[in-house]
Amino acid sequence: MADHREIAKEIIEAVGGQENILSAAHCATRLRIMVKDKEKIDQQKVEEIDKVKGAFFNSGQYQVILGTGTVNKVYEEVIALGVGGSTKAEQSKEAAKSGTAFQRAIRSFGDVFVPIIPALVATGLFMGLRGLVMQEQILALFGMTPDDVSQNFILFTQVLTDTAFIFLPALVAWSTFRVFGGSPIIGLVLGLMLVSPSLPNAWNVAGGGAEPIMFLGFIPVVGYQGSVLPAFIAGIVGAKLEQQIRKRVADTFDLIVTPFLTLLIMISLALFVIGPVFHTVENVILDATVAVLEWPFGISGFLIGSLNQIIVVTGVHHVFNMLEISLLEKLGFNPYNAIVTCAVAAQGGAALAVGLKSKSKKLKALALPSSLSAFLGITEPAIFGVNLRYGKPFVMGLVGGGVGGFFASIFGLKATGMAITVIPGTLLYLNGQIVLYLLVNIIAIATAFVLTWMFGFSDKMLKEHQQTDTIK
Repeated sequence: MADHREIAKEIIEAVGGQENILSAAHCATRLRIMVKDKEKIDQQKVEEIDKVKGAFFNSGQYQVILGTGTVNKVYEEVIALGVGGSTKAEQSKEAAKSGTAFQRAIRSFGDVFVPIIPALVATGLFMGLRGLVMQEQILALFGMTPDDVSQNFILFTQVLTDTAFIFLPALVAWSTFRVFGGSPIIGLVLGLMLVSPSLPNAWNVAGGGAEPIMFLGFIPVVGYQGSVLPAFIAGIVGAKLEQQIRKRVADTFDLIVTPFLTLLIMISLALFVIGPVFHTVENVILDATVAVLEWPFGISGFLIGSLNQIIVVTGVHHVFNMLEISLLEKLGFNPYNAIVTCAVAAQGGAALAVGLKSKSKKLKALALPSSLSAFLGITEPAIFGVNLRYGKPFVMGLVGGGVGGFFASIFGLKATGMAITVIPGTLLYLNGQIVLYLLVNIIAIATAFVLTWMFGFSDKMLKEHQQTDTIK
């Protein structure tokens, strides 16, 4: 039974003592510590602590990987020992002041789109379940055919599957205002204005059933149902505009004047300038993405599957959230998810090989749970705790991800949602694709496992790393 208080004490000491800690927070798997001086952190000492699966400095935070469940208990003990707590959002604001402009931009992408993802995950699961129950084989079990399904039932499923995407600009604008310092409720209303029923519906216009409203003879105005980039840009501009207006308006009139001017100016800009321009840009980006994903012979699957976890290590993978959302909205499915799933599964396969092959009890205790975590869609323990430490297992995982991604591309797998992978991700492939989905995951895991077992790890490597590695 782990002594979580002792673990907390050792972590505090290893990062330079309580006087070097500004605040602590945690996410699903990591203890996030803001430190005054990162030079005082004893990296080796941190990684030698029981239950620690790796640690690294990223986004202005020192992140200690402890795993689901353990991190909550250790965090509670850290706070009980007198370290100041803060929310993850508060730390993100503080961390946002550090790093390059590119790093700050990527963090902003993550901060905007990550809070939206749970709603889209739920929508994807609803799509998958609808695909399952509407299959002829499933309906036949109840003596029914697709023609027997009630129109009211179909309407009910459409409410579940369509709502988040119909009002997607409202979600994006709300979150963008929140991140960039505006009033989220103003952002929400601005986003709702972009999908107002008074405007020609974007999908009807695209299908030829409606015509855009032409202002000044050359500016097409439509609703922006399902659009991401126009709402994102409008949210940034609107949040900054609100801040400037609020500075110049007397407190007495702030409640009336600031939201009035912000919404009046922003809906004009959004409909007449930002919308037409950035909707075109969004379509170009989406078309380019689809073109890459449609490269023949599984080339795109191999490349994306091979490179995805490298991108994750750099921390810039949040930029792809917007692309996945756009794919789901425009195409109704997400081919990117299946490829990424293989990349995640393969890192789990590599860590599993290390855990089973090694005779070190501590390495087994680290690698085997880390591989399970990867199979549940969280790769940080496997990558930072095991595979990157020895280098070759990580590379073998990249190869496995590429091979699995190749087959995912060849088979044309299409997820009904995003953000969940490997075992939980099966719920996104219930529409007749589950067997192929399981197959590509098995291929990715097996490839990484076999390559790691044969070429990627031995206990001789463990001994060679004893001077610099934390595993004894």
